[in-house]
Amino acid sequence: MSAVGVVSSCSCLRPGVWLLKPGMQKMSSLGLHTAARCAAKDYYEVLVLGGGAGGITMSARMKRKVGAGNVAVVEPSKTHYYQPLWTLVGGGAKQLATSARPTGSVMPKGVEWIQSRVTALDPDKNCVWLENDTKISYKYLIIALGISLHYEKIKGLPEGFQQPKIGSNYSAHTVEKTWKALQDFKEGNAIFTFPNTPVKCAGAPQKIMYLSEAYLRKTGKRSKANIMFNTSLGVIFGVKKYADALLEIIKERNIAVNYKRNLVEVRADKREAVFENLDKPGVTEVYQYEMLHVTPPMGPPDVLINSPVSDEIGWVDVDKETLQHKKYPNVFGIGDCTNLPTSRTAAAVAAQSGVLDRTISLVMKNQLPTKKYDGYTSCPLVTGYNKVILAEFDYAAQPLETFPIDQSKERVTMYHMKADMMPFLYWNALLKGYWGGPAPIRKLMHLGLK
Repeated sequence: MSAVGVVSSCSCLRPGVWLLKPGMQKMSSLGLHTAARCAAKDYYEVLVLGGGAGGITMSARMKRKVGAGNVAVVEPSKTHYYQPLWTLVGGGAKQLATSARPTGSVMPKGVEWIQSRVTALDPDKNCVWLENDTKISYKYLIIALGISLHYEKIKGLPEGFQQPKIGSNYSAHTVEKTWKALQDFKEGNAIFTFPNTPVKCAGAPQKIMYLSEAYLRKTGKRSKANIMFNTSLGVIFGVKKYADALLEIIKERNIAVNYKRNLVEVRADKREAVFENLDKPGVTEVYQYEMLHVTPPMGPPDVLINSPVSDEIGWVDVDKETLQHKKYPNVFGIGDCTNLPTSRTAAAVAAQSGVLDRTISLVMKNQLPTKKYDGYTSCPLVTGYNKVILAEFDYAAQPLETFPIDQSKERVTMYHMKADMMPFLYWNALLKGYWGGPAPIRKLMHLGLK
Protein backbone atom coordinates (compact mmCIF):
# COMPACT_ATOMS: atom_id res chain seq x y z
CA MET A 1 0.00 0.00 0.00
CA SER A 2 1.42 3.34 -0.94
CA ALA A 3 1.61 5.93 1.78
CA VAL A 4 0.13 8.38 -0.67
CA GLY A 5 -3.61 8.26 -0.48
CA VAL A 6 -3.92 6.88 3.00
CA VAL A 7 -3.98 8.41 6.43
CA SER A 8 -2.08 7.86 9.69
CA SER A 9 -2.52 4.64 11.49
CA CYS A 10 -3.90 6.25 14.52
CA SER A 11 -6.94 8.50 14.35
CA CYS A 12 -7.19 10.74 17.31
CA LEU A 13 -9.85 13.26 16.43
CA ARG A 14 -11.80 14.69 19.24
CA PRO A 15 -15.52 14.56 19.99
CA GLY A 16 -17.32 17.85 19.97
CA VAL A 17 -19.50 18.19 16.91
CA TRP A 18 -21.20 21.05 18.70
CA LEU A 19 -18.02 23.08 18.45
CA LEU A 20 -17.45 22.73 14.73
CA LYS A 21 -17.59 25.82 12.60
CA PRO A 22 -20.96 26.89 11.19
CA GLY A 23 -19.76 25.97 7.73
CA MET A 24 -20.08 22.32 8.65
CA GLN A 25 -23.84 22.72 8.45
CA LYS A 26 -23.43 23.26 4.74
CA MET A 27 -21.45 20.12 4.13
CA SER A 28 -24.33 18.10 2.79
CA SER A 29 -24.62 20.52 -0.11
CA LEU A 30 -21.01 19.97 -1.19
CA GLY A 31 -21.31 17.65 -4.16
CA LEU A 32 -18.83 15.02 -5.20
CA HIS A 33 -15.76 16.02 -7.13
CA THR A 34 -15.73 15.36 -10.84
CA ALA A 35 -13.67 12.51 -12.24
CA ALA A 36 -9.90 12.70 -12.05
CA ARG A 37 -7.96 13.77 -15.08
CA CYS A 38 -4.50 14.65 -16.24
CA ALA A 39 -3.41 18.16 -15.39
CA ALA A 40 -5.90 20.54 -16.99
CA LYS A 41 -3.54 23.44 -16.35
CA ASP A 42 0.19 23.74 -15.90
CA TYR A 43 -0.02 26.32 -13.10
CA TYR A 44 -1.96 26.55 -9.82
CA GLU A 45 -1.86 29.13 -7.09
CA VAL A 46 -1.82 26.30 -4.53
CA LEU A 47 -0.56 22.84 -5.43
CA VAL A 48 -1.01 20.03 -2.91
CA LEU A 49 1.06 16.85 -3.17
CA GLY A 50 -0.78 13.89 -1.67
CA GLY A 51 -4.45 13.08 -1.21
CA GLY A 52 -4.34 11.61 2.29
CA ALA A 53 -5.72 13.28 5.41
CA GLY A 54 -3.35 16.25 5.30
CA GLY A 55 -3.63 16.84 1.57
CA ILE A 56 -7.42 16.70 1.33
CA THR A 57 -7.84 18.80 4.48
CA MET A 58 -5.51 21.54 3.26
CA SER A 59 -7.00 21.56 -0.24
CA ALA A 60 -10.42 22.22 1.30
CA ARG A 61 -9.00 25.05 3.37
CA MET A 62 -7.05 26.53 0.45
CA LYS A 63 -10.11 26.40 -1.80
CA ARG A 64 -11.83 28.84 0.55
CA LYS A 65 -8.84 31.18 0.36
CA VAL A 66 -8.01 31.28 -3.34
CA GLY A 67 -10.97 29.65 -5.11
CA ALA A 68 -11.45 26.07 -6.24
CA GLY A 69 -10.10 26.55 -9.74
CA ASN A 70 -6.78 27.71 -8.30
CA VAL A 71 -6.11 24.58 -6.21
CA ALA A 72 -5.01 21.14 -7.36
CA VAL A 73 -4.19 17.89 -5.60
CA VAL A 74 -1.74 15.38 -7.06
CA GLU A 75 -2.77 11.90 -5.94
CA PRO A 76 -2.54 8.62 -7.87
CA SER A 77 -4.77 6.43 -5.68
CA LYS A 78 -8.37 5.79 -6.66
CA THR A 79 -9.29 4.89 -3.08
CA HIS A 80 -8.95 6.98 0.06
CA TYR A 81 -8.68 4.97 3.28
CA TYR A 82 -9.45 5.90 6.84
CA GLN A 83 -6.63 3.71 8.07
CA PRO A 84 -7.15 4.26 11.84
CA LEU A 85 -10.09 1.89 11.54
CA TRP A 86 -7.78 -0.94 10.53
CA THR A 87 -6.91 -1.69 14.15
CA LEU A 88 -10.54 -2.74 14.59
CA VAL A 89 -10.66 -4.47 11.19
CA GLY A 90 -7.67 -6.61 12.17
CA GLY A 91 -9.42 -7.45 15.42
CA GLY A 92 -12.68 -8.38 13.70
CA ALA A 93 -14.69 -5.47 15.11
CA LYS A 94 -15.11 -3.55 11.81
CA GLN A 95 -15.27 -4.35 8.11
CA LEU A 96 -12.53 -3.17 5.74
CA ALA A 97 -15.10 -1.72 3.33
CA THR A 98 -16.20 0.83 5.94
CA SER A 99 -12.72 2.37 5.89
CA ALA A 100 -12.69 3.07 2.14
CA ARG A 101 -14.20 5.72 -0.12
CA PRO A 102 -13.45 6.70 -3.71
CA THR A 103 -10.85 9.47 -3.78
CA GLY A 104 -13.13 11.53 -6.00
CA SER A 105 -15.80 11.53 -3.30
CA VAL A 106 -13.52 13.16 -0.70
CA MET A 107 -11.89 15.65 -3.06
CA PRO A 108 -13.35 19.15 -2.42
CA LYS A 109 -15.76 20.14 -5.17
CA GLY A 110 -14.05 22.17 -7.85
CA VAL A 111 -10.51 21.36 -6.70
CA GLU A 112 -8.58 19.78 -9.54
CA TRP A 113 -7.62 16.15 -8.92
CA ILE A 114 -4.50 15.28 -10.89
CA GLN A 115 -4.37 11.50 -10.81
CA SER A 116 -0.66 11.02 -11.20
CA ARG A 117 2.52 10.54 -9.18
CA VAL A 118 5.09 13.16 -8.32
CA THR A 119 8.49 12.18 -9.71
CA ALA A 120 10.59 15.25 -8.81
CA LEU A 121 10.39 18.56 -6.97
CA ASP A 122 12.16 21.72 -8.12
CA PRO A 123 11.40 24.38 -5.50
CA ASP A 124 13.99 26.76 -6.95
CA LYS A 125 11.82 26.99 -10.07
CA ASN A 126 8.48 26.64 -8.24
CA CYS A 127 7.48 23.50 -10.09
CA VAL A 128 7.13 19.74 -9.78
CA TRP A 129 7.39 16.96 -12.31
CA LEU A 130 4.82 14.21 -12.66
CA GLU A 131 4.72 10.96 -14.59
CA ASN A 132 4.97 11.25 -18.38
CA ASP A 133 7.24 14.29 -17.94
CA THR A 134 4.35 16.57 -17.03
CA LYS A 135 5.44 19.82 -15.42
CA ILE A 136 3.19 21.72 -12.99
CA SER A 137 4.11 25.14 -11.61
CA TYR A 138 2.78 26.75 -8.45
CA LYS A 139 2.83 29.83 -6.30
CA TYR A 140 2.46 27.90 -3.05
CA LEU A 141 3.25 24.22 -2.49
CA ILE A 142 1.89 21.99 0.30
CA ILE A 143 3.63 18.64 0.68
CA ALA A 144 1.47 15.93 2.27
CA LEU A 145 2.94 12.75 0.82
CA GLY A 146 2.65 10.58 3.92
CA ILE A 147 5.04 7.80 4.89
CA SER A 148 6.11 4.74 2.91
CA LEU A 149 5.86 1.13 4.09
CA HIS A 150 8.82 -1.16 3.47
CA TYR A 151 7.82 -4.76 4.01
CA GLU A 152 10.55 -5.71 1.55
CA LYS A 153 13.20 -4.70 4.08
CA ILE A 154 12.24 -7.77 6.10
CA LYS A 155 13.65 -10.90 4.45
CA GLY A 156 10.82 -13.19 3.35
CA LEU A 157 8.29 -10.38 2.93
CA PRO A 158 5.99 -9.39 1.35
CA GLU A 159 5.75 -12.82 -0.29
CA GLY A 160 5.38 -14.38 3.16
CA PHE A 161 1.89 -12.94 3.42
CA GLN A 162 0.75 -15.59 0.97
CA GLN A 163 1.11 -18.07 3.82
CA PRO A 164 -1.45 -18.35 6.66
CA LYS A 165 -0.92 -17.27 10.27
CA ILE A 166 0.58 -13.88 9.36
CA GLY A 167 -1.00 -10.45 8.90
CA SER A 168 -0.42 -6.72 9.18
CA ASN A 169 -2.86 -3.96 10.02
CA TYR A 170 -0.84 -1.42 8.05
CA SER A 171 -1.98 -2.49 4.58
CA ALA A 172 -5.38 -2.89 2.97
CA HIS A 173 -4.00 -6.07 1.41
CA THR A 174 -2.99 -7.72 4.68
CA VAL A 175 -5.25 -6.34 7.44
CA GLU A 176 -7.93 -8.98 6.93
CA LYS A 177 -5.23 -11.66 7.16
CA THR A 178 -4.64 -10.49 10.73
CA TRP A 179 -8.23 -11.32 11.63
CA LYS A 180 -8.02 -14.66 9.82
CA ALA A 181 -4.83 -15.57 11.70
CA LEU A 182 -6.48 -14.64 14.98
CA GLN A 183 -9.56 -16.72 14.23
CA ASP A 184 -7.43 -19.70 13.19
CA PHE A 185 -5.21 -19.57 16.28
CA LYS A 186 -4.93 -22.92 18.08
CA GLU A 187 -1.96 -22.85 20.44
CA GLY A 188 1.54 -21.41 20.61
CA ASN A 189 3.18 -18.02 20.28
CA ALA A 190 1.23 -14.96 19.14
CA ILE A 191 3.93 -12.41 18.29
CA PHE A 192 3.46 -8.68 17.63
CA THR A 193 6.31 -6.54 16.32
CA PHE A 194 7.54 -2.94 16.32
CA PRO A 195 10.27 -1.98 13.80
CA ASN A 196 13.50 -0.07 14.23
CA THR A 197 12.24 2.95 12.24
CA PRO A 198 9.78 5.81 12.68
CA VAL A 199 6.18 4.58 12.36
CA LYS A 200 2.78 6.15 12.11
CA CYS A 201 1.04 5.91 15.47
CA ALA A 202 3.45 4.26 17.84
CA GLY A 203 0.55 2.74 19.75
CA ALA A 204 -0.97 0.83 16.83
CA PRO A 205 1.40 -2.18 16.92
CA GLN A 206 0.29 -3.04 20.44
CA LYS A 207 -3.40 -2.20 20.04
CA ILE A 208 -3.93 -5.33 17.96
CA MET A 209 -2.06 -7.29 20.62
CA TYR A 210 -4.54 -6.26 23.32
CA LEU A 211 -7.48 -7.01 21.03
CA SER A 212 -6.03 -10.42 20.19
CA GLU A 213 -5.54 -11.21 23.86
CA ALA A 214 -9.14 -10.25 24.56
CA TYR A 215 -10.39 -12.39 21.66
CA LEU A 216 -8.42 -15.42 22.81
CA ARG A 217 -9.84 -15.01 26.31
CA LYS A 218 -13.35 -14.74 24.92
CA THR A 219 -12.95 -17.88 22.80
CA GLY A 220 -11.33 -19.95 25.55
CA LYS A 221 -7.93 -20.18 23.87
CA ARG A 222 -5.98 -17.82 26.12
CA SER A 223 -4.46 -20.59 28.25
CA LYS A 224 -2.91 -22.07 25.11
CA ALA A 225 -1.43 -18.76 23.92
CA ASN A 226 1.91 -17.16 24.73
CA ILE A 227 1.42 -13.54 23.74
CA MET A 228 4.56 -11.49 23.22
CA PHE A 229 5.43 -8.01 22.06
CA ASN A 230 8.86 -7.87 20.40
CA THR A 231 9.74 -4.20 20.07
CA SER A 232 12.87 -2.46 18.82
CA LEU A 233 12.28 0.23 21.43
CA GLY A 234 13.48 0.27 25.02
CA VAL A 235 10.12 1.40 26.42
CA ILE A 236 6.53 0.33 25.91
CA PHE A 237 5.35 3.88 25.09
CA GLY A 238 7.05 7.24 24.85
CA VAL A 239 4.92 9.10 27.43
CA LYS A 240 5.49 7.87 30.98
CA LYS A 241 1.95 8.42 32.24
CA TYR A 242 0.48 6.13 29.60
CA ALA A 243 3.44 3.75 29.63
CA ASP A 244 2.86 3.09 33.32
CA ALA A 245 -0.81 2.32 32.65
CA LEU A 246 0.07 -0.02 29.77
CA LEU A 247 2.65 -1.88 31.83
CA GLU A 248 0.01 -2.58 34.45
CA ILE A 249 -2.26 -4.03 31.77
CA ILE A 250 0.60 -6.10 30.36
CA LYS A 251 1.38 -7.50 33.80
CA GLU A 252 -2.28 -8.20 34.56
CA ARG A 253 -2.82 -10.03 31.26
CA ASN A 254 0.45 -11.98 31.40
CA ILE A 255 1.91 -10.58 28.17
CA ALA A 256 5.64 -10.98 27.55
CA VAL A 257 7.56 -7.93 26.31
CA ASN A 258 10.98 -8.31 24.71
CA TYR A 259 12.68 -4.95 24.25
CA LYS A 260 15.33 -4.11 21.67
CA ARG A 261 14.19 -6.88 19.34
CA ASN A 262 13.89 -5.99 15.65
CA LEU A 263 12.22 -8.29 13.11
CA VAL A 264 14.67 -8.99 10.27
CA GLU A 265 13.30 -12.14 8.62
CA VAL A 266 10.09 -14.14 8.31
CA ARG A 267 10.25 -17.80 7.30
CA ALA A 268 6.55 -18.10 6.66
CA ASP A 269 6.67 -21.69 5.42
CA LYS A 270 8.18 -22.75 8.76
CA ARG A 271 6.28 -20.16 10.82
CA GLU A 272 9.52 -18.74 12.13
CA ALA A 273 10.28 -15.09 12.90
CA VAL A 274 13.89 -13.97 13.21
CA PHE A 275 14.75 -10.98 15.39
CA GLU A 276 18.00 -9.11 15.81
CA ASN A 277 18.99 -8.27 19.39
CA LEU A 278 19.76 -4.55 19.09
CA ASP A 279 21.81 -4.66 22.28
CA LYS A 280 24.01 -7.30 20.63
CA PRO A 281 24.38 -6.32 16.95
CA GLY A 282 24.52 -9.33 14.68
CA VAL A 283 23.00 -11.66 17.24
CA THR A 284 19.65 -13.10 16.16
CA GLU A 285 16.90 -15.08 17.87
CA VAL A 286 14.40 -17.37 16.16
CA TYR A 287 10.84 -17.63 17.43
CA GLN A 288 8.22 -20.13 16.32
CA TYR A 289 4.82 -18.53 15.86
CA GLU A 290 1.20 -19.60 15.59
CA MET A 291 0.23 -16.02 14.78
CA LEU A 292 2.45 -13.14 13.66
CA HIS A 293 1.45 -9.49 13.28
CA VAL A 294 4.05 -7.45 11.41
CA THR A 295 4.52 -3.71 11.70
CA PRO A 296 6.71 -2.89 8.68
CA PRO A 297 9.75 -0.60 8.60
CA MET A 298 8.75 2.83 7.34
CA GLY A 299 10.45 5.85 5.83
CA PRO A 300 9.98 8.93 3.67
CA PRO A 301 8.52 8.51 0.17
CA ASP A 302 11.20 7.86 -2.46
CA VAL A 303 10.53 11.15 -4.25
CA LEU A 304 11.56 13.05 -1.11
CA ILE A 305 14.85 11.26 -0.56
CA ASN A 306 17.68 13.56 -1.69
CA SER A 307 15.09 16.19 -2.63
CA PRO A 308 15.87 19.91 -2.17
CA VAL A 309 12.92 20.18 0.24
CA SER A 310 14.06 17.37 2.53
CA ASP A 311 16.49 16.94 5.39
CA GLU A 312 19.40 14.49 5.25
CA ILE A 313 17.09 11.53 5.91
CA GLY A 314 14.35 12.47 3.46
CA TRP A 315 11.66 14.11 5.61
CA VAL A 316 10.30 17.49 4.52
CA ASP A 317 12.32 20.07 6.45
CA VAL A 318 9.83 22.44 8.08
CA ASP A 319 9.78 24.78 11.04
CA LYS A 320 8.27 22.79 13.90
CA GLU A 321 6.06 25.68 15.04
CA THR A 322 4.77 27.12 11.75
CA LEU A 323 5.12 24.17 9.31
CA GLN A 324 6.72 26.54 6.79
CA HIS A 325 9.75 25.17 4.96
CA LYS A 326 13.03 26.29 6.47
CA LYS A 327 14.53 27.33 3.10
CA TYR A 328 11.63 27.91 0.72
CA PRO A 329 9.04 30.32 2.20
CA ASN A 330 6.31 29.32 -0.30
CA VAL A 331 6.64 25.62 0.54
CA PHE A 332 4.87 23.95 3.48
CA GLY A 333 4.57 20.46 4.90
CA ILE A 334 1.99 18.57 6.92
CA GLY A 335 1.65 15.11 8.40
CA ASP A 336 3.75 11.98 8.23
CA CYS A 337 6.20 13.16 5.54
CA THR A 338 7.60 16.00 7.67
CA ASN A 339 10.43 16.01 10.19
CA LEU A 340 8.24 17.41 12.96
CA PRO A 341 9.47 15.76 16.18
CA THR A 342 6.12 14.35 17.25
CA SER A 343 4.21 11.10 16.75
CA ARG A 344 2.67 10.66 13.31
CA THR A 345 -1.11 10.46 13.81
CA ALA A 346 -4.33 11.79 12.30
CA ALA A 347 -4.76 13.88 15.44
CA ALA A 348 -1.43 15.55 14.69
CA VAL A 349 -2.67 16.30 11.16
CA ALA A 350 -5.84 17.86 12.56
CA ALA A 351 -3.90 20.15 14.89
CA GLN A 352 -1.31 20.94 12.22
CA SER A 353 -3.96 21.85 9.67
CA GLY A 354 -5.28 24.73 11.78
CA VAL A 355 -1.79 26.10 12.35
CA LEU A 356 -0.80 25.69 8.71
CA ASP A 357 -3.97 27.39 7.54
CA ARG A 358 -3.07 30.46 9.59
CA THR A 359 0.59 30.30 8.54
CA ILE A 360 -0.28 30.31 4.83
CA SER A 361 -2.83 33.10 5.29
CA LEU A 362 -0.16 35.36 6.77
CA VAL A 363 2.46 34.37 4.21
CA MET A 364 -0.01 35.27 1.44
CA LYS A 365 -0.25 38.73 3.04
CA ASN A 366 3.55 39.02 3.26
CA GLN A 367 3.34 38.77 7.04
CA LEU A 368 5.30 36.57 9.42
CA PRO A 369 3.52 33.47 10.79
CA THR A 370 2.46 33.83 14.41
CA LYS A 371 0.42 30.77 15.36
CA LYS A 372 2.56 27.99 16.81
CA TYR A 373 2.09 24.24 16.71
CA ASP A 374 2.94 22.72 20.10
CA GLY A 375 3.44 19.21 18.80
CA TYR A 376 -0.01 18.05 19.90
CA THR A 377 -0.73 14.49 18.93
CA SER A 378 -2.88 11.73 20.27
CA CYS A 379 -3.51 8.04 20.12
CA PRO A 380 -6.54 6.17 21.43
CA LEU A 381 -4.84 3.08 22.81
CA VAL A 382 -7.32 0.27 22.25
CA THR A 383 -6.86 -2.20 25.10
CA GLY A 384 -9.95 -4.34 24.49
CA TYR A 385 -13.17 -4.56 22.49
CA ASN A 386 -14.75 -1.89 24.69
CA LYS A 387 -11.75 -0.19 26.31
CA VAL A 388 -9.49 2.68 25.29
CA ILE A 389 -6.83 4.77 27.01
CA LEU A 390 -6.84 8.18 25.33
CA ALA A 391 -3.23 9.35 25.13
CA GLU A 392 -2.69 13.02 24.24
CA PHE A 393 0.68 14.74 24.45
CA ASP A 394 2.99 17.41 23.02
CA TYR A 395 6.51 17.82 21.66
CA ALA A 396 7.97 17.31 25.13
CA ALA A 397 6.11 13.99 25.53
CA GLN A 398 4.06 15.57 28.28
CA PRO A 399 0.32 14.84 28.60
CA LEU A 400 -1.81 17.50 26.90
CA GLU A 401 -5.25 16.19 27.69
CA THR A 402 -8.62 17.46 26.56
CA PHE A 403 -10.97 16.13 29.20
CA PRO A 404 -11.05 16.83 32.97
CA ILE A 405 -10.60 13.13 33.80
CA ASP A 406 -7.66 10.77 34.16
CA GLN A 407 -7.18 9.72 30.54
CA SER A 408 -4.69 7.00 31.48
CA LYS A 409 -7.65 4.91 32.68
CA GLU A 410 -9.36 2.43 30.35
CA ARG A 411 -12.80 3.76 29.44
CA VAL A 412 -15.77 2.47 27.46
CA THR A 413 -16.71 6.00 26.41
CA MET A 414 -13.31 6.50 24.79
CA TYR A 415 -13.72 3.23 22.89
CA HIS A 416 -16.99 4.41 21.37
CA MET A 417 -15.34 7.69 20.51
CA LYS A 418 -12.59 5.79 18.68
CA ALA A 419 -14.89 3.31 16.95
CA ASP A 420 -17.89 5.49 16.12
CA MET A 421 -17.39 9.24 16.56
CA MET A 422 -13.90 9.59 15.14
CA PRO A 423 -14.75 8.13 11.72
CA PHE A 424 -17.70 10.53 11.50
CA LEU A 425 -15.51 13.51 12.38
CA TYR A 426 -12.88 12.38 9.92
CA TRP A 427 -15.15 12.12 6.88
CA ASN A 428 -17.43 15.03 7.72
CA ALA A 429 -15.22 17.55 9.49
CA LEU A 430 -11.46 17.07 9.07
CA LEU A 431 -11.50 16.33 5.34
CA LYS A 432 -13.86 19.26 4.80
CA GLY A 433 -11.38 21.61 6.47
CA TYR A 434 -13.64 22.40 9.43
CA TRP A 435 -11.64 20.72 12.17
CA GLY A 436 -8.31 22.04 13.44
CA GLY A 437 -7.68 19.91 16.49
CA PRO A 438 -8.92 19.85 20.07
CA ALA A 439 -7.56 23.15 21.39
CA PRO A 440 -10.95 24.97 21.46
CA ILE A 441 -12.62 22.07 23.26
CA ARG A 442 -9.74 21.79 25.73
CA LYS A 443 -9.96 25.49 26.47
CA LEU A 444 -13.70 25.39 27.05
CA MET A 445 -13.44 22.25 29.16
CA HIS A 446 -10.91 23.81 31.49
CA LEU A 447 -12.64 27.17 31.61
CA GLY A 448 -15.74 25.33 32.74
CA LEU A 449 -13.86 24.06 35.77
CA LYS A 450 -13.00 27.53 37.01
